[in-house]
Amino acid sequence: MKNEKLRLETCLSPALYSKHAHDDNIVVVVDILRATSSICTALHNGVKRIIPVSTVEEARIKKEEGFIVASERDGYVLDFADFGNSPFNFTADKVCGKEIVYSTTNGTRCIHMASHSKAVVIGSFLNLTALANWLIKQDAPVLIFCASWKDRFSLEDTVFAGALAERLLQSGKFETICDAVTASLDLWSLAQIDLNAYIQKAAQKGRLAAKGLDDCIEFCHQPDFTEVIPLFSDGELIAVS
Repeated sequence: MKNEKLRLETCLSPALYSKHAHDDNIVVVVDILRATSSICTALHNGVKRIIPVSTVEEARIKKEEGFIVASERDGYVLDFADFGNSPFNFTADKVCGKEIVYSTTNGTRCIHMASHSKAVVIGSFLNLTALANWLIKQDAPVLIFCASWKDRFSLEDTVFAGALAERLLQSGKFETICDAVTASLDLWSLAQIDLNAYIQKAAQKGRLAAKGLDDCIEFCHQPDFTEVIPLFSDGELIAVS
């Protein structure tokens, strides 16, 4: 008997998540600028674990409990936080061996939204190949979940979704009848010619530039900086391979 292929879908916004939610999914949460790029960088640089929380109130309580807190809203570091949401904050000298509480505008709430799933992992260009290879080895359907920006379509997240979908479909293990996957593949086909030039169009690039926070744009689109795969387990993100 011919083996059935695995389902591949992309969710372009948290506002659409309920339409894609299945308990048997492996969900790849994507927030390229900047949460998931920062998470991959932090674990690559030796963070012991990351505790993602959805709200400012939760982050504040964790700070009062003595945790190191990385937290922002709309790009601005919260007044009680130790640092914000740039991957450049998570250098080995600052974070190696540490436990960090993490809360951002878009990305961390998506992790909790998807926590009912078979597994939740973190995706970025920084771990693209390692992540694709790991997903291909798992025997489960995949949902690429774009964190977007305040429920609005995000160009950089969707371009990454196309890059990852291309790898998964080329493996022969997956199939799709999802228009969001098709659209992301088309965007990736345009963007990959010169990814850094293409991503200058992204609204989030402009938002970050207006606050002087766009120094990490090129880094966040660097493929295969790390082989770390952050997995959400028991309320925390840990590195698996």
